[in-house]
Amino acid sequence: MSSLPTTMTAIAIATPGGPEALQPVELPVPVPGPGEVLVKVAYAGVNGPDVAQRQGGYPPPPGASPIPGLEISGQVAALGEGVTALLPGQPVCALVTGGGYAEYCLAKPGHCLPVPAGLPLAEAAALPETLFTVWHNLFQRAYARDGETVLVHGGTSGIGSMAIKLGGLFGLTVIVTCGSDEKCAAALALGASHAINYRTSDFVEEVARITQRRGVEIVLDMVSGDYVPRNLKCLGEDGRHVTIAVRGGAKAELNMAVIMSRRYTLTGSTLRPRSDEFKALLADEIGREVWPLVAVGELRPAMDRTFPLREAAAAHARMDAGEHVGKIVLAT
Repeated sequence: MSSLPTTMTAIAIATPGGPEALQPVELPVPVPGPGEVLVKVAYAGVNGPDVAQRQGGYPPPPGASPIPGLEISGQVAALGEGVTALLPGQPVCALVTGGGYAEYCLAKPGHCLPVPAGLPLAEAAALPETLFTVWHNLFQRAYARDGETVLVHGGTSGIGSMAIKLGGLFGLTVIVTCGSDEKCAAALALGASHAINYRTSDFVEEVARITQRRGVEIVLDMVSGDYVPRNLKCLGEDGRHVTIAVRGGAKAELNMAVIMSRRYTLTGSTLRPRSDEFKALLADEIGREVWPLVAVGELRPAMDRTFPLREAAAAHARMDAGEHVGKIVLAT
């Protein structure tokens, strides 16, 4: 640790609110404890949960850093006691419970993935949060299988763009909703089979038309609220509905008789509070099933813009405006 600086720039949330709540501060460089690694951050991904935390609606779990940022890329800077799986200087990307908006960040070795040659560190930082989330919810919770059709809301978001790309690689037909014709075109360019402008079309009617009234097998929903009953109308028999965010409200009114008669499965999850052991198992499966596709260049995140770390507020303003297509990252 002697060659490391003692202080670093990080982005703190002064008081919950708009993008201006994000302020650069000087903090001590964290020291890795047993079973931890310190990563010199090159890039940090910007995600919806960061926005929710900034607004005061998604507090960090117990023991997590209050600094926002759930995914990073960079080089291993120091090893805590007992860590043998990684080497100092090794390029990695990692899923973290917080602390990513900083020049140095602590991570668990089991939540790190090696950055293969040919994968830029900016793109590596844009993978963990969305890849872990989509893989777990689409393939582990919704049991997506080759040949099935999935409806994804927010097709040009980080989650939506990852669902399009993963779906294409694993034999799924992906229908997305977007808020403009331009975003629909962008989603189709990313590989979506169909893109519905929800401002000018009824997505329930469009899904019925596209699927010849059979419906989709899976809905990946980040809206919730009054979208849920509409989503269920899009599902075919034995359909699976997976909720990963509640941007449209946490409560929905459902007809349970319809759920019974059509044998629907309703599930959902949040990733950040899950145990270290769960995340390590998830990282291990992704390392086996998906990372080889990253290594050969078949899977790359859709990238929007890169902002300097100190301009995190501007990055969040872009997120709030909904102008982005794909992932926004911060560069240290």
